[in-house]
Amino acid sequence: MKKRVLAALMTSAMALSMAACGASNNGGTDTQTPAGTDAGAGAQTYSVGIVQLVEHDALDAATKGFRDALTDALGDAVSFDEQNAQNDSNTCATIVNGFVSTGVDLIMANATPALQAAAAGTSDIPILGTSVTEYGVALEIDGFNGTVGGNISGTSDLAPLDQQAAMIAEWFPEAKNVGLIYCSAEPNSQYQVDMVKAELEKLGYTATLYAFSDSNDLSAVCTTAAGASDVIYVPTDNTVAANTGIIDNICRPAKIPVVAGEEGIARGCGVATLSISYYELGRTTGEMAAKVLTGQADISTMPVEYAPATKKYNKAICDELGLTVPEGYVEIEG
Repeated sequence: MKKRVLAALMTSAMALSMAACGASNNGGTDTQTPAGTDAGAGAQTYSVGIVQLVEHDALDAATKGFRDALTDALGDAVSFDEQNAQNDSNTCATIVNGFVSTGVDLIMANATPALQAAAAGTSDIPILGTSVTEYGVALEIDGFNGTVGGNISGTSDLAPLDQQAAMIAEWFPEAKNVGLIYCSAEPNSQYQVDMVKAELEKLGYTATLYAFSDSNDLSAVCTTAAGASDVIYVPTDNTVAANTGIIDNICRPAKIPVVAGEEGIARGCGVATLSISYYELGRTTGEMAAKVLTGQADISTMPVEYAPATKKYNKAICDELGLTVPEGYVEIEG
């Protein structure tokens, strides 16, 4: 009889001990609720990993728009792990692998190399790209029809390239030689300059490509291009965007105008652009993310979304170069 009572007491003590362990962790610290699961009181939480290629105005604005829109939609139920690859595609891959290991609920990949790394890193976790020019080129999809499929969708920063070429003709009808500067390591930059070159040649210009491999040789390539061109064109190129000062310090003193593929570059070194709002692009991506996370949309059927473009000009550089702004352009702020 005594043995049975003792056994009962020991069983009760063990149950109380297990209950106490389940209520605390590391000296009473609450345990972390896994992402995408109930966080108590019926609330559901979501973990989102953000991999951004490099810091510059356009990508920073897209990331901010994404976070703002997703926070507006989900409030405190969403948490972010935001990491910057400092313009290194290998670091993008390392960041993505970390997100896969921790089991985030969604990855936002900001810029083409970030999207490529995410696509290579997981086929299960939903991926939304932003600031990606052409998804078919970035992901090597033949006959891309606007929907990637699988676990990938997103937004594109592609402004109409034929209209960008037409803008050069609008501003500089007397020019003969246009130099197109781009980073050869960025496939979407190659795509843009190839398209704009073809459009410029239709308009009667001599268009010459000037490729640089990274920021170390940008100065030398830009100097060569400025010496042989009446006008310079630069696409939505991340390396250029992070180094607009190099181009401005070469082209402005030489009185060579620069037409840019996006507003951030035009703010730093250009006279004009046909550009989108990267903040609004990011917000659109965030709205897509909210639908994916809450099950309102199937990412495999979500088409890539595009933003409208606006003609803008840089007043300070236009004034210094003595340029008359055509009608229909809005001044770049900031």
